[in-house]
Amino acid sequence: MNKIKVAVVSYGNIGRFSVEAVLAAPDMQLVGVVRRDSSADNTPIELKEIKVVSDISELGKVDVAILCSPTRSILKVAKAIMEKGICTVNSFDVHGDEMWNLRTQLNETGRRHNSKAIISAGWDPGSDSVIRTLMLAMAPKGITYTNFGPGMSMGHSVVAKSKEGVKDALSMTIPTGTGIHRRMVYVELEEGASFEKVSADIKSDSYFSKDETHIIPVSNVDQLQDMGHAVLLEHKGVSGKTQNQLFEFRMNINNPALTAQVLVSCARAVLLQQPGAYTMPEIAPIDYLYGDKEQLLKKLV
Repeated sequence: MNKIKVAVVSYGNIGRFSVEAVLAAPDMQLVGVVRRDSSADNTPIELKEIKVVSDISELGKVDVAILCSPTRSILKVAKAIMEKGICTVNSFDVHGDEMWNLRTQLNETGRRHNSKAIISAGWDPGSDSVIRTLMLAMAPKGITYTNFGPGMSMGHSVVAKSKEGVKDALSMTIPTGTGIHRRMVYVELEEGASFEKVSADIKSDSYFSKDETHIIPVSNVDQLQDMGHAVLLEHKGVSGKTQNQLFEFRMNINNPALTAQVLVSCARAVLLQQPGAYTMPEIAPIDYLYGDKEQLLKKLV
C-alpha cells in the first residue's frame, strides 16, 4: 500500500495531537513537522525521531499538509503550500463570510495549481457542520441551536493571548441556551500592562465583540488549563408537513484531540476531490474513512 505522505505544519496543541493521529492512521506516513524554529536545541523530545524543518520544501514529496497554524494566518500559509501543488487541510474556525472568502480564494489557488483543500475541518466548524446539514435534510423547516461548552475555546484563547500586554490567556465558553454564549477570559498580564487597555482590546476584537465577555486577571493561567469542551446541537422543525420533529446531538471532548482527528480524516478525503477548495458538508462521508468501501458500506448502511 502506498501510504499518504503527510506533513504537520505548526506544532502547538493541535499540531501535537495531529502528529499522534497521523502516526495512528494505518494508511498514512508522517514525513515531518514544519516549525518556525526547527533547531535541534528547541525541538521537543517527542519529535526527536521525526524530521523537523522550517520549510515544507525540505521534506521532499508531501501529499497533504495539515495546517495547525492560527486561524488568521491560514490564508497565507495555505496559499503558499497549495502553490507548490500540495493539498492542505485546516481548522479555520470563523463562520460565515470569512469562511466563504477563504474557500473562494483557496478554490482559485487550487484550480490554478492543481491542488486541493478542505477548510474549516475541525469539529465546529467541521464535523458539527455535517451534523447540522443532516438535521436540516431531515427537517428542512425549523430552527437549529448550537450550544458550545462549557469548555476552553482554543481560537479565542489564541486571540486573547495575542493582545499587547498579555503573557498568557484562557478563554472559556459558557452556554446560556438557544445558541447564546458567555465568554470568560482569564488573562495573565505582562509586568506593567494596563488591565483596562487589555480588557478593551479583547472585547473589541471580532472574536469577542458579539458575545457577553468578561475579562478576569489571574496570576497563573496554566493552573486553569483544561482541554475539555462540549457541544449540544438542537434542531426543532418540520418533516414534510409534520410538525414537532426534535433532534439532538451531544458530545463531550478533548478539544485539540478531536480537532486533530478530524483534520487527519480530511487529509485522507482531500486527495479524492477535484482541484479546488471544499468544506466538510460538500464531501461524501465515506471519503473520510480508511478501509475497503464495500465492507464499510455493508457495516454502516
